[in-house]
Amino acid sequence: MDKRSILIGLHESPGIGWKKIAGILSGNDDWEHAPDFSPADWMERGLESELALRMSQGFTPSWIEARMELMDRKGIRPITVYDPSYPILMKETGRPPWVLYTIGDTKLLASLSIAMIGTRVPTAYGRKVATWLTEGLCAQGVAIVSGLARGIDGICHQAALNAGGLTIAVLGTAIDVAYPREHAGLYRQIAERGLILSEYPVGTQGRPGMFPQRNRIIAGLSRGTVVVEADVRSGSLITADQALEEGRDVFAVPGPITSPKSRGTLGLIKQGAKLVMEPGDILEEYGPWLKGVSRETPPVADVNELTIEERRIYHMLEQGNTSFEGLMEESGWDFGLLHSVLLSLIMKKAVVQLPGFVYKII
Repeated sequence: MDKRSILIGLHESPGIGWKKIAGILSGNDDWEHAPDFSPADWMERGLESELALRMSQGFTPSWIEARMELMDRKGIRPITVYDPSYPILMKETGRPPWVLYTIGDTKLLASLSIAMIGTRVPTAYGRKVATWLTEGLCAQGVAIVSGLARGIDGICHQAALNAGGLTIAVLGTAIDVAYPREHAGLYRQIAERGLILSEYPVGTQGRPGMFPQRNRIIAGLSRGTVVVEADVRSGSLITADQALEEGRDVFAVPGPITSPKSRGTLGLIKQGAKLVMEPGDILEEYGPWLKGVSRETPPVADVNELTIEERRIYHMLEQGNTSFEGLMEESGWDFGLLHSVLLSLIMKKAVVQLPGFVYKII
């Protein structure tokens, strides 16, 4: 069998991880004959006796072909480090996956890609900024890379699709598993109009560490990583650290110093991440790949035109949708004052009322 098929077979084999493959490939150049290896041959390449015996019995051309046929039936295309379509930026990282499993348009791997990541529980401010920045990047043909997680990830994927843009979802699960379940519809949309990607083959069971491991791929595929909102313990900061380790750009969106969801991004800015106030702050770093740089004003209410009382309520709602009772408790105001301020904000088209007397900023 050819080396590509053997590598895919090794990658599919239970018990054979990244380091073991590295050891097998770094030995003698006869590993394309792996289906004929004896247990002793496998042990010479670093496998424990039990695993060596299992590989000598089960690692056969027919087993490899069956795995390839399974992927083909599911519409999965594996891309190995030996394939021309393997992303160059990923290959330049310290630990590139030996195989990337893909569903969708693999041509996106050659696009200028920017990672958009953040908290799983964003504020109204974070949701609005994530959508706006995504739309600005998509308008310039940038592919949006994220992790299909709840919150900022899903918002950015959906915003890219809505804008007719490009998006790549990097999974922390097997390639054929949509997680979280509520993103099953989004998964299908991306598979049809973008690209789903994972280093985990069909049948991989979830285990601790898979999602942090996934983050290195998000960073590795992207020329830059934008953190929209993140607290100090957010997994997004792991991705940002990995981007820095690979010499990639890191951007951060500032937020209120009183918001826990902005502590992580503000910390990144203190450490030297580029502050982002508009899409152009990101796009101007990549002039050679772009036709032009879009610089616009964010679609938010002009806070300077609001009264002091209105600004106070508006900033409270930037942290997320809040009920009338919640605003009363947080502000300490009486019913009449809060009601009049909310009514004024609604008339100024800065706030809308949702069912159940819940309010959100526009």
